[in-house]
Amino acid sequence: MPSHIDGNNIMRKSIALTALSVLFFCSEAFADNWPHWRGSTGNGTAPAANPPTEWNTEKNVKWKVEIPGKGSGSPVIWEDRVFVVTAVRASESRRGAENQNDSVQRRDPSEQARQRGGSRAQGSPGGRRGGGSAGEAPLPQLQFKVLCFDRNNGDLLWQKTATEATPHQATHATNGFASASPCTDGTHVYAHFGSRGLYCYTLDGELKWKRDDFGKMDTRFSFGEGSSPTIVDDKIIVPWDHEGPSYLYALDKLTGETIWRTERDEPSCWATPLVVQHDGGKQVVMNGQTSARGYDLESGKELWRCGGQTERPVASAVADNGLVFVGSGFRGSFLGAFRLDGIGDIEGTENVVWSVERDTPDIASPLLSGGRLYFHKGKTGLLSCLDAATGQPHYSAVRIPGVDSTYASPVAAGGHVYLTGRSGTVVVIKDSNEFEIVATNSVEETVDATPAPVDDELFIRGEKHLFSISESR
Repeated sequence: MPSHIDGNNIMRKSIALTALSVLFFCSEAFADNWPHWRGSTGNGTAPAANPPTEWNTEKNVKWKVEIPGKGSGSPVIWEDRVFVVTAVRASESRRGAENQNDSVQRRDPSEQARQRGGSRAQGSPGGRRGGGSAGEAPLPQLQFKVLCFDRNNGDLLWQKTATEATPHQATHATNGFASASPCTDGTHVYAHFGSRGLYCYTLDGELKWKRDDFGKMDTRFSFGEGSSPTIVDDKIIVPWDHEGPSYLYALDKLTGETIWRTERDEPSCWATPLVVQHDGGKQVVMNGQTSARGYDLESGKELWRCGGQTERPVASAVADNGLVFVGSGFRGSFLGAFRLDGIGDIEGTENVVWSVERDTPDIASPLLSGGRLYFHKGKTGLLSCLDAATGQPHYSAVRIPGVDSTYASPVAAGGHVYLTGRSGTVVVIKDSNEFEIVATNSVEETVDATPAPVDDELFIRGEKHLFSISESR
């Protein structure tokens, strides 16, 4: 009898040790997450990550999976799961994958224009696509989808169609209808399809709630939608700037109910809110054509504002050491460093620490890493790096070979900065005061989404595929 009991004890201890070792292995394997398109810091940095600096079609590509439809929302990662969103033609989805390539070619005639010499500038109404006017194709019925992949091997774990709808308004030739990035808090994943609504799922794909009552956006020149929501504490912050009544929402992240809604005297803006801590509280910082602004997180009350931004802003704010940096670069140029303790209109006051009026970012948001502020000029690959505290340049408007046009924002990890061009070229430079190219790589397809560095991997969402870049073993 005693030996039988001892045997059971040994077995239980063995099982417990095995379980602990599995938990330890999992925590070591997935030490960090990338829950938002600008990472957990909001600045585009992954302090603990160390992904490869070199790859090609045969080197350091852990896996590559096809993504149906079209979307430029960035991937987000939580432990062993990778989430992306997309919009797929309903007819395409029903026909099956065998006809998808042909459907994509018919769906997006702008691709042919891009192959003939590049897309039109986003500032031109001629860049619009398919609004139903004479000579334009009618807009398609789309399925707005959330996809979840196994981080280890790229297997599709689940996909959900949040809604099926025909967009009420066209979008820009280089934009799709699923451009906002999802976000996650490790319990739920949130997918924002703008006028089609905000959807909350568990990590296993169970729909918990949805909000499809925001109305319909009327974006400038039918450029389309694309602002991403931001999770903070018990709230999810949803931007809603367009040519109609504009608002900033705070919703209960567990129920979707509105906590507050603040009116904004702003036209179309594609920036994403940034939440920063200051003086024992938190502020929501938002770009805007009229003004950059800070709001009290708990009440939604506007705290400060500063004019000087340019038309149809897209770049999101970054912040560190009591300063927030907001800029835009279309039909004008402005980037400012603002103290967070300002009240009311701070333009021309000491709360504007410094500002620059040339070579500022447009589509791609700035990166803040190691006290350095990196950003592209407009939509080009020309890169500047400033001292964040003073605004003094380390280098300005440096041409990046292979990176001519940019939508994806720079990210930093492992002492390097990753610069992504629309062509699919990713140039890796040193994260330092001196400009130094480390490597030039390509995934050989268009990339508009910002890459996600996590642990020893870099996830890149291309026009047709999702890539996991990791050191070959």
